[in-house]
Amino acid sequence: MAKWGQGDPRWIVEERADATNVNNWHWTERDATSWSKSKLREVLVGLVVEGEAGRCEISDLKQVEGEASCNSRKGKLIFFYEWNLRLSWRGTVKESGEKHKGSVEIPNLSEENEVDDTEINVSKKKGEGDVLKDLMRTEGTTKVREALRAYLKALKTEFTLGMILPTKATVGQELAAEQKITGNTVQDSVSAQPLDILGVKIPTVQILMREIFNSPADELYSIFTTKELVQKFSKCPAVIEAEKGGRLQMFDGCVSGEYTELVPSQRIVLKWRCRSWPDEHYATVALNFKAMAAQTELQLECKGVPVSNEDSTRQCWKKQYFEEIHILLQQSKDNME
Repeated sequence: MAKWGQGDPRWIVEERADATNVNNWHWTERDATSWSKSKLREVLVGLVVEGEAGRCEISDLKQVEGEASCNSRKGKLIFFYEWNLRLSWRGTVKESGEKHKGSVEIPNLSEENEVDDTEINVSKKKGEGDVLKDLMRTEGTTKVREALRAYLKALKTEFTLGMILPTKATVGQELAAEQKITGNTVQDSVSAQPLDILGVKIPTVQILMREIFNSPADELYSIFTTKELVQKFSKCPAVIEAEKGGRLQMFDGCVSGEYTELVPSQRIVLKWRCRSWPDEHYATVALNFKAMAAQTELQLECKGVPVSNEDSTRQCWKKQYFEEIHILLQQSKDNME
């Protein structure tokens, strides 16, 4: 067996459990379908298009049909994806204030075509307001293509993290490079801490976030520990076993983990991971509930996030957790009134 720095890296066995397929040299495959659906929604929904004619916004991803996967063979990554997408948009004419709706169809987003060659069809419901349709056909199409490129970039970077496992020398080089990073400049309620190394040998970062909810602490605590409420705000089936050592699974399996500490109305600690992270790598998530009269400040500490997944993890908590919980609380308030 070769020693470090000698011989073909295929035969170098490091002291780790995956040594039967060192560096994923043999054929491996990872299903990217569920991850892709979440990522496509993230990059497309809320996209704003503005011009002299008015303002439009992608309001929903109505249809996501297809699949995606990534294969690794002899240190090379091979991607397969084929999507049929239908988006809804709504807009307001600048001069008249008229509101109109329409759709955007992308019938064949696949690895066989460049994004610039991918067909994008814009339509609008009957009536006036063709100026908005023209806006979506021009600036709107450009914005949509940019979003599709962002999805493909994430597919080839975020999702594939860990598929080509680093050798010992590579890890050392990466860590040396990361030590040169001076840190991120953050504002308001979000901050990032110095790099740390947890779990598998990858550079990680700590994320801190704060959010104010119009809810007492016990109610907000219940939203994170009650299966029915988790399924309401996540809009997906969930596994919620809110006890020490209990399982957690959300967003069609894109997020999983377990509860490691629960103090009712005060604190929840989780082992937490995204499916696209390296196998068996978990972050430690601490949720602290600070009561403020009729409101609650939620303090999130997420330690051990892979550096390349920092932005997507922050967006996951902001959009898929916080924003959806705000909507759930407002709906509950409206029903009571």
